[in-house]
Amino acid sequence: MLSSLARGVISAPKRVLGCALLVLVICGVLGSSVAANLSGGGFSDPDSESAQASQVLSDTFARGGLQVVVRLHQPDTTDIVDSNTARAAGETIVRELDEMSFVENPIISAWTNPEAAGALVSRDRTSGLIVTTVSGGDKEAEANGKKIDDRFTDPSFTSQYPGVDVLVGGQALVYSQVNEQTSHDLFIAEAIAIPISFLLLIWVFGGLVAAVLPLAIGIFAIIGTTAVLRGFTLFADVSVFALNLTTALGLALAIDYTLLIINRYREEVQGGRDRNDALTVTVMTAGRTVLFSAVTVALSLAAMAIFPMYFLRSFAYAGLAVVALAAAAALIIAPAIIAVLGARIDALDVRKPIRKLLGRSEPHVPEPEESMWYRSTRFVLRHAVPVGLSVVVLLLVLGAPFLGIKFGYPDDRVLPTSASTHVLGDELREDYAQNASATVTIVIPDTRGFDDAALTGYGKVLSQVPDVTAVSTPVGSFVDGQGAGGPGPDMAEGDAALITVSSTVDPFSDSGREQLDALRGVTPPDGATTLFSGLAQQNVDNVDSIVDHLPEVFAVIVVTTFVLLFLLTGSVVLPLKALVLNVFSLTATFGAMVWIFQDGNLGGLGTTTTGTLIANMPVLMFCIAFGLSMDYEVFLLSRIREEWLKSGRTRADNDHAVAYGLARTGRVVTAAALLMAVVFAGIAFSQVSFMRMFGLGLALAVLMDATLIRMLLVPAFMKIAGRANWWAPAPLRKFHDRFGLSEEGGHDSRSTPEAQVPARLG
Repeated sequence: MLSSLARGVISAPKRVLGCALLVLVICGVLGSSVAANLSGGGFSDPDSESAQASQVLSDTFARGGLQVVVRLHQPDTTDIVDSNTARAAGETIVRELDEMSFVENPIISAWTNPEAAGALVSRDRTSGLIVTTVSGGDKEAEANGKKIDDRFTDPSFTSQYPGVDVLVGGQALVYSQVNEQTSHDLFIAEAIAIPISFLLLIWVFGGLVAAVLPLAIGIFAIIGTTAVLRGFTLFADVSVFALNLTTALGLALAIDYTLLIINRYREEVQGGRDRNDALTVTVMTAGRTVLFSAVTVALSLAAMAIFPMYFLRSFAYAGLAVVALAAAAALIIAPAIIAVLGARIDALDVRKPIRKLLGRSEPHVPEPEESMWYRSTRFVLRHAVPVGLSVVVLLLVLGAPFLGIKFGYPDDRVLPTSASTHVLGDELREDYAQNASATVTIVIPDTRGFDDAALTGYGKVLSQVPDVTAVSTPVGSFVDGQGAGGPGPDMAEGDAALITVSSTVDPFSDSGREQLDALRGVTPPDGATTLFSGLAQQNVDNVDSIVDHLPEVFAVIVVTTFVLLFLLTGSVVLPLKALVLNVFSLTATFGAMVWIFQDGNLGGLGTTTTGTLIANMPVLMFCIAFGLSMDYEVFLLSRIREEWLKSGRTRADNDHAVAYGLARTGRVVTAAALLMAVVFAGIAFSQVSFMRMFGLGLALAVLMDATLIRMLLVPAFMKIAGRANWWAPAPLRKFHDRFGLSEEGGHDSRSTPEAQVPARLG
């Protein structure tokens, strides 16, 4: 297949490039509107209890959307409730909100609901709140929250009420501001990553022309993926954060694959092959590695489609598209460009002046055995046990904080401290006796079978739970087990009843979870079915959903990786080695993330630490980092196995194959890892805290994998295992003989029976 592909591309390279340009233009047009159709939410499990409760609230009570909080502050007043200016502003806002079709009832304020004023006025009485919800789910609700913010913070409105400062926040606006911030951060990441990557590519490739090639491949993959994502938005919700992955992974894989292609092409040309011949062999050998690597990375990313929340599923969509397009471009467009350019691929050599100073007319290409990579690997092979143990101990120490990981749910604190939603969130947590965002909503879908007395008793017991300030039910309100007023507005509809529990605790804290457990521990009337909602319940539901799906996701990744590496190597030892070493590497990376972003060391690198990590992010990082690690594993094992198959299959041959394989791929893997780290480091400049963790974590994972794992642990392990590296049970050997993947062309001849039989022990 690859041989036919290479011949087809070489026979008509300009036609191939013309078609590619046409596809690029079409994808650019189709994908141009993708950002406007993406959402900043997607963290919730649609099948969770809180989601079911929200559905009942929406269908039965016409409420249950995302919360919006409007804060009015008048610093020169002794009591904002009695301020005529603040009252006029508050009443106007309530009236206008009531006229907006997407705003749900009730709309509760310190001015129009005197019974709630105690909870909606700050401790110093200079600020008051208006609280409501907006409909539309994650996508439309965030747009609706933005409309409210634009209306009431606009000078045309605030100028009518001098001395009153208006601030808008709440969950709906958090999603909106995260969306805006992410789009801005993506531009910054690209502005950082692309120029730096280009400069590094010039140095790595030695010329301006060759350095442009991976950027061209990356741009094709990125633009193509935006068109694919736009297609997904027609029938599914897609997270805005998928664009970050598209850009980062598109550039990273394009650099990886193009480096491999050009490096092998130059190697074949320097070995004396005709350029067309060299290109054909390159596609059949390095192209096979690219194809195999792409399948491995894609399957790791595809596992995220198992999760029910569309935040993670979106990364599966984007990941599959960008990997497929990057691989296709590397196998079709890159060879076409090389075929058109010929020797000009090495034009504009920036190293030429340096060679002149050194008295060299042509670039010096050392033999593999002369390279630093070969010598350093030989050193590791001679000291395999101490080197291997030292690295394992180091990785375990780095990974120790991971044992204390705590998962959470994103709130306003993922945004920079200057964001209005973060400012208001801090005020709600610090300045108010009751946290307006901490309300727990309990839905009883069917109240038939018990009377008002039973509901009264339930409300009284709920109000006695620690840190509960008030409970509103269809039959009355309660504080500390005593009646405190009439029923809340619109708390009953048909046979369904609604109960709201006001609280002082942070819904995302340990106290919030403990309070939720205590509330759930209260026996409902006559064993009635209850559905809990609110941020505390959402936090629990979504963390539990991720944890529940992890075994299935891990099983898919482990099994597919093992099978693919077995098909590549014919060994059951090397796939197991790859899985174990990946776990060491990722554990160390996650340990660093816990130490910085959960525990707050190094100042959380400028983020607000909450004592938890957003539950989606470690899973996302695992799937991506695992796939990229396998990318390097495939690069390395392909060359090691190629050398092993040419050898006499002795223990010494195993050592030579390991050293030779690292010598041939070390420069490529290290350069690719450095460039990939630069791309991910661009994301680390994000002002959204979990995206900063995402970028830094993946940059660390890539660098750690390319250094500690590939350069030290892999050769140490393969030295200790010796010929056992290539062992497989007899039935699996026969299976691999028939169905395993083999090199075509290049240096590896499979023409003899001996070359077709996997290595055996003894």
